[in-house]
Amino acid sequence: MIFADGMARLGTESAFTVLARAQTLAAEGRDIINLGIGQPDFPTPPHIVEAGIKALRDGHHGYTAANGLPALREAVAADLHRRHGVEVNPDNVVVVPGGKPTMFFAVLMFGQAGAEVMYPDPGFPIYHSVIRYSGATPVPITLSEENGFAFDAEAVLAAITPRTRLIILNSPANPTGGVTPRAEVDRLVAGLADHPHVAVLSDEIYSNMLYEGRSHVSLLQYPEIRDRLVMLDGWSKTYAMTGWRLGYAVWPEAAVGHATRLCINDHSCVNAAAQFAGLAALTGPQDAVADMMAAFDARRRLIVEALNSLPGMRCAAPGGAFYAFPNIEGTGMSAMEAQNRFLDEAGVATIAGTSFGAEGEGFLRFSYANSAENIKRAIERIRAIL
Repeated sequence: MIFADGMARLGTESAFTVLARAQTLAAEGRDIINLGIGQPDFPTPPHIVEAGIKALRDGHHGYTAANGLPALREAVAADLHRRHGVEVNPDNVVVVPGGKPTMFFAVLMFGQAGAEVMYPDPGFPIYHSVIRYSGATPVPITLSEENGFAFDAEAVLAAITPRTRLIILNSPANPTGGVTPRAEVDRLVAGLADHPHVAVLSDEIYSNMLYEGRSHVSLLQYPEIRDRLVMLDGWSKTYAMTGWRLGYAVWPEAAVGHATRLCINDHSCVNAAAQFAGLAALTGPQDAVADMMAAFDARRRLIVEALNSLPGMRCAAPGGAFYAFPNIEGTGMSAMEAQNRFLDEAGVATIAGTSFGAEGEGFLRFSYANSAENIKRAIERIRAIL
């Protein structure tokens, strides 16, 4: 077989590689504590599950509109108004199977040979992967520990060239838990007025996951860039619905038709039952979300204190998401060496910072989407190695 050249440019998400290795060790009888995968350990709330089951029982077994059920898109618009105070036309909402299709579609829309696409580093590895696959040149936006892993607006604006077609932003961020403050977003948006050729993809999948009274800054709140903004969000993290594969994006008027055609060519539509479950999530009680966030916050404080007690590590408190991103330079190990040793010798799955870009060297990602008891056990196992 002769594969297309683009296949050699396609990367992967290392969290799934570590998950597979952890599952193999567990199948061999090892006691493995998984602090690697970015997946809530809570079940999907019962009323959401029941809505999906009811949809199947009621006969919703066929295709839906490629861009999603009208009622679901209307509920998304209402939810965005409630949370962010913005007006969104439901016709600009496109429902897709998870968050990744929106990333793929946006990069394919704007990325090609000769173009540049900017992305956060360290950042979600699929950004870099799909940029390279498109043929565009990936241009990293360095996120530093000293800056709380927030982007620096002046640095981003200074890196824009006539070839820049898209800037990818993510706050709250994976893998760092960093949250970019409103003042920095203000400066970026103001500066983008000088670069009307540049589109923005704002990955806001963790927008409901903020701590210590922080409020989410959605780029939808900036009308001056709405005509070139793609805003990504979904149900996976907020409602513990990772396996349902349900996400959405708000597309600008000029791009929503292209996004819908990509849906038709790629997956036709999202399965109907999942969409009815998503509708119940947005319109039903939010108590389970509040309970999950309270648990995540308690675990966040626990793991940060514990990581800071380990020799050779320091960890700032993340402002959002459910990841801690400690600096491990003091251990004398590289990120990949630490990842492998902690899994093979201690039975603790973590993710090397370099899985999220070159700027991740010297860091590990710990997901605290696991019980407090398991977090404590994992820390003590790592302490024994260090």
